[in-house]
Amino acid sequence: MSKSYQYDLQVKKEHLDALDHVNNVQYLQWVQEIAGAHWESLIKDKESDYGIWVVRSHTINYKRSAKQNDWLTLKTHVALTEGYLSQRIVEIYFKDTTILVAQCTTQWCYLDPKTQKILRIPQEIQALFS
Repeated sequence: MSKSYQYDLQVKKEHLDALDHVNNVQYLQWVQEIAGAHWESLIKDKESDYGIWVVRSHTINYKRSAKQNDWLTLKTHVALTEGYLSQRIVEIYFKDTTILVAQCTTQWCYLDPKTQKILRIPQEIQALFS
């Protein structure tokens, strides 16, 4: 699976913790925001009743500290879909560099939007990520 999505953002004061570094919770917020933006970009011109995605687990590794006014590039792609689970990778870099700030692997579950029970990920959705 290789269809990727990315955008840039600038670190603001409200993103910081008491040490003036980006707060750990903020990184997870960005992970969820880019995942949602990527999904919306994939389905924006499609007319279908899609399920919903919920997080099963996050694993995040922090490599560098980002501070106020730093520009970051967030990149994401779905690495694997199997059964009702999807594995998404989000990498956060200092903009215009290969310096990794943080990397998160998130396991998402695909659910029926009405019953909220797990659903097998349809081939049609798997194809969106390829």
